[in-house]
Amino acid sequence: MNVRELRVTDLRVLADVVVAPTPGWNVLIGPNGAGKTSLLEAAYLLSHGRSFRSTVREALVREGCRGYSVFGEIERGAQRLRVGLARSGRGVESRIDGALVPLGELLRQIAVVCFEPGSHELIAGPSDERRRFLDWGVFHVEHAFLPTWRRYQRVLKQRNVLLRRLAGPDELDPWNRELARAAEPLALMRRAYFDAIVPYVRPLLASLLPELGEPAIEFDPGYDDSTPLEQVLHERFARDLARGSTGRGPHRADWSIAFAAARRRDHLSRGQQKLSAFAFVLAQAQLYADRAGEWPIICLDDLASEIDAQHQRRVLREVAASGAQVFLTGTEVPTALVDTVPDAAMFHVEHGQVARVR
Repeated sequence: MNVRELRVTDLRVLADVVVAPTPGWNVLIGPNGAGKTSLLEAAYLLSHGRSFRSTVREALVREGCRGYSVFGEIERGAQRLRVGLARSGRGVESRIDGALVPLGELLRQIAVVCFEPGSHELIAGPSDERRRFLDWGVFHVEHAFLPTWRRYQRVLKQRNVLLRRLAGPDELDPWNRELARAAEPLALMRRAYFDAIVPYVRPLLASLLPELGEPAIEFDPGYDDSTPLEQVLHERFARDLARGSTGRGPHRADWSIAFAAARRRDHLSRGQQKLSAFAFVLAQAQLYADRAGEWPIICLDDLASEIDAQHQRRVLREVAASGAQVFLTGTEVPTALVDTVPDAAMFHVEHGQVARVR
């Protein structure tokens, strides 16, 4: 899978930019604030419908503008697709080959994974980061995931409304039953995906962080699944009523990692957290490639941030072995890149303008 052309309008500092990347490595070099990361965001938006930097949609719009648009020409084997995402005061429009489509349909057409300075949050941050990571992977292997997830969210919302209204147990019982029914397929999909990705993660962790020893990687479905969720909800009625929300269920799902030499995630340095996160990001890309028959696009934003040269070289070698299309940003070319990928295409980015220099 490759982006053959990327057109960006009014996204952060990018007023009107057209980039024609190569199918291999594309290195974006320029000063801070020049727009390098915004180009990665543009590709990521076509794959995720949101930025990896901010959940505030308005922050993506260039100052003084009413919306933004991103269009890409995507190559998937012998197939070429024109995909686009535009946000305006009317909301979001998503298109494939010029036709309006639901956002979920657009997001299935392009797969982008990103490793960036905030990626350590995947390990050290709140559980919703890890659920989003998991759900993106499940979305691309289970076509039933999106309607299943939406059904669960609708029932959960209604149960929480009743809890805030101080509903009694008799009124909640039907919703306990319905929530349990909606939860079961969602929890099964997530667990199956997690079990599938772990064998990809382990060798990457061994390569990147051998000094930490054997990793322990565990999935938490969000409740004790040895007990039926309907029973769990019934038993927790008083606590849920007091807090006004549902305390157990797939909306609380999480996963964790620990090492023989670092039993808790807060025992890891920021660099170790980042390398652990990279192992999961690349493992997700590898699993996608094995399932879909093509690699997703890989973005590496400011790789040198808090990762030493030796580990940068390990990361670059792992990515180079994939053969995927890669976008890498930095204020200068990483020394490790010269040895690993000497023929990378180079682009200079400054003041929101992009020019190929090699």
